[in-house]
Amino acid sequence: MAKINDYYQKKQLMEKLSEELAKLEQDQALKGELEFENKVRDLMKEYKKSPKDVLQILSAIDPTITGAKAAASTGTRAKRPMKTYKNPHTGEVVQTRGGNHKTLNEWRKKHGKEAVQSWQQD
Repeated sequence: MAKINDYYQKKQLMEKLSEELAKLEQDQALKGELEFENKVRDLMKEYKKSPKDVLQILSAIDPTITGAKAAASTGTRAKRPMKTYKNPHTGEVVQTRGGNHKTLNEWRKKHGKEAVQSWQQD
């Protein structure tokens, strides 16, 4: 019986999405945007340009177009995972992405590297 329930739920969802899509297709603003997109794609084909080429041209015209996302995505590496350490003697908690943390270094001097490493929380 679970499959039949799943079937009818998905069928209702498809009908709802179909209605929403029909409403969107009647929207004049969407029609204008789709027409513009098609013209841009045709122009890109005519001049044999990729979307990347177009963005470079547009960013030369207006440097704010590239934005922070494009700058951040090139030449940066992923952040290190956040690590949490809890000192069982004091209850103090330290969160760090790197190993060169002032408090962690003090704990390592006092209790040893292996002991402090064992305090890492998941």
